[in-house]
Formats: sequence, structure tokens, C-alpha cells
Amino acid sequence: MKWIGKRISFVDQRSKTTIVVDPEKNLWINAIMGSWLAMWYAIGGTVFWALNVMPLKEQEVIILWIFVVFWCYYAFRVTKSFLWIMFGQEFIKIDDRAFHLKKSILSYGKSHPYYFDNIKNMTYEIPKQGSLQGIWESSPWINGGERFSFDYFQKKISFGRKLSEKEAKLLSQLITKKIQERAKN
Repeated sequence: MKWIGKRISFVDQRSKTTIVVDPEKNLWINAIMGSWLAMWYAIGGTVFWALNVMPLKEQEVIILWIFVVFWCYYAFRVTKSFLWIMFGQEFIKIDDRAFHLKKSILSYGKSHPYYFDNIKNMTYEIPKQGSLQGIWESSPWINGGERFSFDYFQKKISFGRKLSEKEAKLLSQLITKKIQERAKN
């Protein structure tokens, strides 16, 4: 196994190249996000308890149900982001026929093949530091921040979450080289 930076590893075999992109690991951010999520669940539990146990007026029930919808949305989004930060990985496999991409949490996720003949315009883009997009995507709450994209039929496929400029450049060189090698066969 060879490494490109701290987050990207790859194994080059005769019939395929496998690349693994890990999320950023920051102990303090993970601890703070986990604490926030635990408190969010405690708030949700308290609200559900209040809805079922406390004698409430109709208007109070309506307000709490509106809050529950808001609470569920953020519980889902932040839980998904937290699980990604803790256990997520992007797997890229380049074989003789296709570029396979799998975004997984633990081992859950589906690999999607993208055949070389149909991949068009593979590029990477790094947001400018200090820009609104750069600040937004650097937040641990945000799952996005895919740096690479390509056109596959009428769809835009993206991957490479929150890579630095150096990591994106090295990964781009590796992917381009391996696709060219494998596509010749």
C-alpha cells in the first residue's frame, strides 16, 4: 500500500488499482460534534416525552410538532455527517473496463461502475480560501465538498470530499495515469 498525503492510499495490482480516500480526522472536532449530537438527541427525547406525558394545549402541541420536524431534519443530517467523519471512506477501483466509485460508511454503500468510453470532462476544482464556498465546505457539518467531477451521460458524478489542493492534484495525476494505462488494454 502506498500513500498520497495523509488521507489517500492506493494499491496497484496487475488487473486493477484500488484507491481509498479517508475523511479528515480531527479529534477535537469529532468530540465536539459527537457531544453536540448527543445533546441534540437529549433535546429530541425531551420534546417527545413532553408530547406524550405533559398535558399541553393544542397550540403548544402544534408548536412542538413543528419543532419535531425541524429536529428530525437536523438529527438526520448531522448524524449522517458524524458517521461519515468517523467511519466513512471513498473507494475508487480502476480496472480494465471501468472506473468504480463507492462512498461507504463502515462497509455499507454501493459500488457504481463508470465505463471509460462514457466518462467526459474529468476535472477537479478547489474553492478559493476565504470564499463563501470554501468556508461553507470546510464545516464539519457539511458532507459535500467533492473536488472531482466528470460527466457520465447526462449526469454529473462527483467525489473526493474535502481534499486539499495538493491532495487533489496528486490524486488527479494518479487517476489520469491509471485510466490511461487500463484503457489501453
